Amino acid sequence: MASFDELLRTLTTWGQWGPDDEKGTLNYITAETRCRAARLVRQGRTFSLAIPIRHGSGPQGGGARINPLHLMTATGCEPTSRVDLGRNTRYVDDVLVMMVQGGTQWDALCHVYYDDRLYNGFAATQVDSRGAHRGGIDKVHADFVSRGVLLDVARWKRVESLPAGTAVTTADLEAVEAHQGVTVGEGDILLVRTGQMSTVGDFANWRAFQGKEAGLHWETAEWLHERRVAAVAADNSMVEATGQLADVRVPFHMLALRNLGLHLGEFWYLERLAADCATDGTWEFLLVAQALPIDGGTGSPVNPLALK
Repeated sequence: MASFDELLRTLTTWGQWGPDDEKGTLNYITAETRCRAARLVRQGRTFSLAIPIRHGSGPQGGGARINPLHLMTATGCEPTSRVDLGRNTRYVDDVLVMMVQGGTQWDALCHVYYDDRLYNGFAATQVDSRGAHRGGIDKVHADFVSRGVLLDVARWKRVESLPAGTAVTTADLEAVEAHQGVTVGEGDILLVRTGQMSTVGDFANWRAFQGKEAGLHWETAEWLHERRVAAVAADNSMVEATGQLADVRVPFHMLALRNLGLHLGEFWYLERLAADCATDGTWEFLLVAQALPIDGGTGSPVNPLALK
């Protein structure tokens, strides 16, 4: 296995789709890819892979990020209305304040960088107080439609949730592929289940998200590159396992976002989908996971839908 420092130097897609590319590995998704994925819908069942957006509640433990704030600006309890709609007609209204990466979300390619360079060599200064001028989520907000493949690592290990800090390796992913009878290929959006969302109850207990978490080992970035995977998402807070290296906190992010242009989805709820896949033995589906067109956004909330 190549060392992390070696992969930092050699594992890259910069220039593969031209010097101005801001889509990264989403380029692997073609019109033909989407047509094939659409044919996977046979029963019309849909599964939302998003956690709820609740006022003051969620996986954020404070510090750099906060949980959503959902506030009512007009309710059915008020004696008068600021806007007269006529004939005793009233309305209700509300406002939502949340981090773009505060719940179920996509990381944009500009989200993590090192050596002052973003994906494809763009200067980190291209992200300023007005937003991301390069690598923002607005550049790809309509592109997250493809064949989805779920690799249920927790179920393969016969546990509800992988132990904290477990690093899922390439060998693990290939073993789950063989066990499930499915192969991850070019243009796929890979979903990895660690089982961590099984610990949240009615989306009220987020303690498992406040410490070390199971997730992908950094070396899987090379495998994802070889398979030409379009994007990867998981049911934890940052796709990768925590605490893998002593001197860097997000080695997989560095390889995926900055080197490969591989978008990452975090806080995805995979429990109901995984149970259904285990029942019918079908681990592939049409995945529609469009981001919001946030101009210059470093990420976006998303309500991913798996259709079978």
